Amino acid sequence: MALKFDHIHLKAKDPDTTAAWYVEAFGFKINERIVRPAGDIFIRCTSTDGTVIVISGQKNGETLPQGSSRNTFGLEHFAIATDDFDGDLARLQKLGAKQLAPETKLPSGIRFTFIEAPDDVRIELMWFPKG
Repeated sequence: MALKFDHIHLKAKDPDTTAAWYVEAFGFKINERIVRPAGDIFIRCTSTDGTVIVISGQKNGETLPQGSSRNTFGLEHFAIATDDFDGDLARLQKLGAKQLAPETKLPSGIRFTFIEAPDDVRIELMWFPKG
């Protein structure tokens, strides 16, 4: 059986605001914005490497619980790699992201930290040494 990763789907209180944050923060491109028959806004984006990210809101009559950027069962986080760890971390914090943990630097030189993005989404910001 051949399998291929298809997309990440984020739920947001205000999908338009959340999508705009990801456009500003990570250069996502908004490809489609529709209101589905169930009443939710559905925004299909792509990252700079072509990964599909869907951001949608609550459906009519639906009440979703508060999210959590803490370690949890289920989807724990997704990771974004950067060539400018310090610059991008500072830029993301100016956009409202909260750093959740001190930076970790591995013996291999890999650097990472976790941030909280809109709607309590946990993102790992990573840097890989060249060579």
